[in-house]
Parts: sequence; C-alpha cells; structure tokens
Amino acid sequence: MIVRKVQKSLHGVPTTEGAGVHLKRAFGYAEAPQFDPFLMLDDFHSSNPDEYLAGFPWHPHRGIETITYLLEGVVEHGDSMGNSGVIAAGDVQWMTAGSGIIHQEMPRESPTGTIWGFQFWANLPAAQKMIPPRYQEVKAATIPELLLAGGVTVKIIAGTLGGVRGPVTDLAIEPEMLDISLPPDTVYEHPLPRGRTAFAYLLSGEAGFDDTGEISRRETVLLFDHGGDLVRVRTKGVPVRFLFVAGDPLGEPVAWGGPIVMNTREELRVAFDEYEKGTFIKS
Repeated sequence: MIVRKVQKSLHGVPTTEGAGVHLKRAFGYAEAPQFDPFLMLDDFHSSNPDEYLAGFPWHPHRGIETITYLLEGVVEHGDSMGNSGVIAAGDVQWMTAGSGIIHQEMPRESPTGTIWGFQFWANLPAAQKMIPPRYQEVKAATIPELLLAGGVTVKIIAGTLGGVRGPVTDLAIEPEMLDISLPPDTVYEHPLPRGRTAFAYLLSGEAGFDDTGEISRRETVLLFDHGGDLVRVRTKGVPVRFLFVAGDPLGEPVAWGGPIVMNTREELRVAFDEYEKGTFIKS
C-alpha cells in the first residue's frame, strides 16, 4: 500500500460573506481546479454575535451542492420552494441546488454565544446541473459514529467505513465526509482509492498527515495527491480532530460566477439573465 502525500497545505484567509459574516476561507476560486470536484471551504467561527447574526440573506444557487456542517450554534434556513427549518450543533444540511434555488441561511444567537460551522461547495457534473433541487437535512442523532482501534472515533456523514454507511446518499461525486478524532500518540490509516480527490481540515490539535514528518495545525487544509491507496495520520502529545472529505473529480470546464457554477460562460449569462427576469426557478 502506498501512502498519499500532502500536495498542498493552505491556511484559512479571513474574509466576510453574506451580509457581513466573518469567516476564514480555507480554499476557493483560485484553488478549485486542484480540488475538483470541490469548489470552496469556509470556516465560520466566532463568539461575537455582531460577526455572524447578519447571516446570508436571500441569494441564488445553480449547478452546485452546498454542504453546511454545524458544530456549535443554530442556523435557520428558508427557500423559494417554501421549505424552512433549523440546524443545530452536529447537524448537516446537504443542499443540491441543481436547476436553481433562492434561499437564505440566518444564524441565530448561540446559547453559548459562539457559532462554529463549515460550508463547502461541491460541483455538479454537466449532466446534473439542471436537475430539480433537493435537501438532505441530517440531524446529529442519525449520524453513525464508529469507535475504532486505539480510541479513534469517526462520524460518518457521507460514504461508507467498516461496513457502516452515512445518512447522506445518492450524490453524483460519491462523496465521503467524515469527522475524525484521534487520541495522542496514535497512527491512523484511512483507505482511499486511487484517483479520488481528498482533503483534510484540522479542527483542533496538530498532526502529521503523510510520512514526511511535516506537522500541521488547526485551521489548515491539506490536499492529498492522487498517487496512493491510503492516508496516514500521526498524532504526538495532543488529541486531534479533523474533517476528511473525498470525491470523484469531474474533469469538466468550470464557469464560476458568484453563487452559480456552470460549464460555460454562456450558461452563466443565461442563469443571471433568468434571475433578473424572474424565471430562474424551474422547480
């Protein structure tokens, strides 16, 4: 078995999105070709309500999936189809925008004062960019958690590990999304088929993510190369928690305009023209 190497290491860049939500962008537009089929990862983590309560008011999406994973706090959402709901700590919302949706995501003041969550975007293949939109809203209690050898715990949001399948299913890129916690002084090996794009994002602690001896710390995203069969993680004197995400690359052209991602500039032009005319929503 060959251990995958870390191809790229990036640190989150502070920015604001929506109506003024403070967050750190782990990767985005410039790095998207290397992360195919993933487009963006944002980490919003603040104990100051002034930095998150303005939220993400009504905005459109087409051609992508948006995935929100909340570790702390509360977010209310609503959309142009009349759906509404709330996600709280440990919950996941996996939204397939498809042909088009207009929605809002509005954080509420956290019981602890702190909000902490992640949103990443996954691209849709050309053949599925105009499918009807849908949600998979997953409550924390329905996410299976495996206890592995050595005290390793893995929450399986999407994908399969040890014969256990996560609750998010029927997605084009066959994604794997795991929340992994390792004790100190542990070596964990995670199988990963060749050709799959994979990255890790450190939530806490520090660890080595290949056999080079390089140590990575929290708020770092690590993109693995495509040449091996597994990812090897080594912890030292502290516990480590990280998100692990993998998916099949699409290898298709990307035309990206704000919240809409299509394959051509003409498709983008049509999408924004329809949004202005009020004909954006197809379902």
